[in-house]
This record gives sequence, structure tokens and C-alpha cells, in this order.
Amino acid sequence: MATQKEHTGLTGGQECILEPLCFPEHQGASNSLAFPGEGCRVFCVLCSHSLPLSDKDLLLKHLVLEHKLVIADVKLIADFSKYMLYWKKRFTEQPITDFCSVIKTNSEGPAELQENYFLLCDALPEDRILREQLQQKRLEDVLEQQQKERDDTRFQRTCMFCNEVFTGNRSGLLNHMAREHSFSIGLPDNIVYCTEFLDTLEQKLDNLQCLYCEKIFRDKTTLKDHMRKKQHRRLNAKNCDYDRFYVINYLELGKTWEEVQSEDDRELLEEEEDDWSDWQARPLCAVCLFCEQQEETMEKIYTHMQEAHQFDFHKLKTNLCLRFYQQLKLVNYIRRELHHCRCYGCQRTLDTKEEVLQHMMEEGHVMQLPELSHWDQPQYYFPTYENDALLTALSDSESDPEEVARSAEVPVYSEDVSSLRALKQTSVLNTLLK
Repeated sequence: MATQKEHTGLTGGQECILEPLCFPEHQGASNSLAFPGEGCRVFCVLCSHSLPLSDKDLLLKHLVLEHKLVIADVKLIADFSKYMLYWKKRFTEQPITDFCSVIKTNSEGPAELQENYFLLCDALPEDRILREQLQQKRLEDVLEQQQKERDDTRFQRTCMFCNEVFTGNRSGLLNHMAREHSFSIGLPDNIVYCTEFLDTLEQKLDNLQCLYCEKIFRDKTTLKDHMRKKQHRRLNAKNCDYDRFYVINYLELGKTWEEVQSEDDRELLEEEEDDWSDWQARPLCAVCLFCEQQEETMEKIYTHMQEAHQFDFHKLKTNLCLRFYQQLKLVNYIRRELHHCRCYGCQRTLDTKEEVLQHMMEEGHVMQLPELSHWDQPQYYFPTYENDALLTALSDSESDPEEVARSAEVPVYSEDVSSLRALKQTSVLNTLLK
């Protein structure tokens, strides 16, 4: 028999476990979402016994001990009072065994020790439909209340931190506390029962209680210093007492905002893990330095520039021993000069880019670069065109076979080790070690 929660504050009588036990995340927190101000009485479904809604656990114990009736997943019932009234009426119309599963305890023992318990749960279609209807009605009521608070222009309240008075709409006060005092309880449109929410927070502060760690302090000055220094101007997310003030907690009864958010995160991860094997990227097109010609490979664009414009980039790179960042600067320099309709060989400026290209071909300035110091400047680290694919294909000249061969011809002289004793005696390490 493990379907409802044990009430630990009872005295006298027989103790019973009505639900699997769990350690509470926050002492005194409630697992159910109740409308603020609910104080109606709840009637037993099988007799005239009634208790206030706040004593629901006592009523559940009464059902078990007096009537052997267990209601499963009580915390998932949106409106417990209406739920009990519905089944009180139905049990007068038909026998309880038509609705409840019968569980026989001590089935292998003596007959006098055997007892029949009745389990009412959502495995019964009628019970499941009732729970869903109560949940839907609760959500509609909460959204209606939230809309009223959004449209309310008679709101008036004093800031709990600076005593500034705000009138008109609640969003003014909430945004002020977030902006001026770094205290945010969430977006105004995500909050319901805002007045009671603020009353709860102010009561905690009046009781000299920190809103985050919930410790009690001796005076307001100490409390303010603590919340400021410890950055405790925020709510304790594990305190379930705040759950009823957030609309997200009414979307799926029985799930906290953290569980709903984790499900959303898992859905995003599943979407990210989709198979992208059939996705084809657009080919990378490099643009010629001198015209609008585009090619899908670097070799094609290099060939085009050599044949159409007599510009041999590989030759320049080899002759000048250009390193990677020098190549980068050279490309950006040439593109910028041509963009300004200026010949980079003689610095002559013409009216159009076409006139510059014609001038460079006629004068033979295509392969004529100015002094290295003129274009090997930090300003040309930055691309002239931010989507210049030509820059992504540049490589260090050391990877070229000719450059590697040239570097192999440089002689390397080994250290003179003919007299190791003399080296040890004259080594600078001896002085450093002393």
C-alpha cells in the first residue's frame, strides 16, 4: 500500500504510509499547487466527515483508516475539493467496487487478518477524464487571473527595497526591482497572483529572513548587508512555495518548471542530433582579384588570374618568400587598391576599375608590387571583403616543394665538441650555477 504520502505531524492512533517516502528538498514546502486563499472544506466521499482543504492529509488518513480507500497520485489532482464531490455523488449511485480496484492484504494469512482495500486511480477512464477536466479548468482560471492582472491599472505598491511607490501596472514595480536592485522574480507576463507573491516576499523580509538561503538575522541592516555581499537578492528555486506564482507550473500538473524546462532542453538536443548526412553545403566560390569571375576551386581561380590578367600569385609568393600573414596582407591590399580605382604598381588613380585594369595591363604593372613596407602593414590584416573565400585557401610558403628545397640548401654547422673538457670549463652554465 504505497500510493499516498505519510502525514508526519499526527499524534495518537495508528501511523500508516500512504505513499512512497522521499526526503523533502525544502522543509515545509508543498507539492501541490493551490489557489491562493483556498479555505473551503472537503467532504469525505463515503461519509459526512469534512475537513478544511489545508488538512487534506488528515482526510486522506481518514479514508484509509475508516473506509480502506486509497486515492492514487493525489498531488496530480488539480482541484481536490471538486474531485471529492464528484466521487461522493458517484459512490451513492453505484457500488465502490464498480470504480475501484480491490487489493487484499495478507492474502495468504488467516481470514480474520485479511482486509480489502480499494484503490481509486486514473487507470479508470472515468477518473482519468475527470482529472484532465479539472486540470484544464484550473489552467483556464489561472490564465484568466493572469490576464486580469496584466490589464489592471489600479495596481499600487511600494518597493520593498527603496520605498518608492509604483502605480498603474505591476510590470513597473517588477522591472524597477530587477533594474535598480538586481532582484528579479521573473518576467511580469510569467507571474500570476502577483499581489500575494509580493506579500509573501515582504513578510519574509519583515521577519528578517534572507530570500535565498532563508536564514534569520538579528536586524534589517545585517540582513541587507548579507543579501548584498552574498548576492542573495534572488529566490531559492528549490522552495516549492513559490511554484504557484508561476504560470509554467500549471501547464502540466505534477511537473515543476525545472522538469518542463529539462524536457524542452532534451527536445533541443534531440533536434541537434538529427541526421545531417543528406545536407549538401554550397560550394565555396573564390572571386578573382581583378574581375567578377568566380571559381569553385582555388587552382581554377589561380589559373584564371594567370591566363586572363597575367597575375601569377604562386610566383610572387615564391620569389618574395611570403609567409602566410604576408600573403593575407597582400590579397587585402590589392583588393583595397582596386576598390579605390588605384593602380598598386604606380599609385595612379583613375575613374573606374575597368580603366585601372586596362592601364595595368598596358603598362605591365600587374606583377609590379610596391616596396614590402608599403603593404606589409597591420591595417591589411583585416579583410577588404568579409566573405573573401580566397583568404581561406592561403598556405604558408614552407609547404611548397621549392621553398622546402631552398631551405634544405642552407648549411648547418655543428657545435665544436672536439674538447668536451674545455667546453665544460668555459661554459656559461658554470657561472649561472654559482
